[in-house]
Amino acid sequence: MAKVFIMDHPLIQHKLSILRDENTSSMEFRKLVEEIATLICYEATRDLPLEEVETKTPVAVAKTKVLAGKKLAFVPILRAGLGMVDGVLALVPAARVGHIGLYRDPETLMPVEYYCKLPADIEEREVIVLDPMLATGGSAIDAISQIKQRSPKSIKFMGIIAAPEGLEALKNAHPDVEIYLGALDEKLNDHGYIVPGLGDAGDRIFGTK
Repeated sequence: MAKVFIMDHPLIQHKLSILRDENTSSMEFRKLVEEIATLICYEATRDLPLEEVETKTPVAVAKTKVLAGKKLAFVPILRAGLGMVDGVLALVPAARVGHIGLYRDPETLMPVEYYCKLPADIEEREVIVLDPMLATGGSAIDAISQIKQRSPKSIKFMGIIAAPEGLEALKNAHPDVEIYLGALDEKLNDHGYIVPGLGDAGDRIFGTK
């Protein structure tokens, strides 16, 4: 079964409280999503492979460690996942970025794909899928299925808030994918929104409410 990591760091919890507030402006909301993504990414990259190199300091030659191989690819699920990209690139600026476009059918709540562009060398990279909200889990499941067709070294999922229903669905569909979350909320409502959640992350990031 998939490993799930729910962040308990005080900075993440503090920023999440402001993020949830209905009075938080789009500008502040975007900044908070970016900052929370950076903090979660720090944990999600803890097990990246390293290799030893020699580095000449002003004093002597030191044996040091650097990331091994082609490193990372981040794949945000459009459009809300875009809000997390700058936050993760702040930690790993050399990473490649792919994009998967999905929208949720309002009647069936199932994901409909409209765009998929992944790095050409994705099979040589560790992939982290980004989406602030894990609600029904449909979009994350579909995006990861698309990426698996390209055989990357590994796949992880990073979200900010999840519903229990979406988390269970993702774990069952992709038990080999590690899941990193800022918070696990109470439930989904009849419209597929996370309760208490924070509303529509895409609308709040881009000011399209």
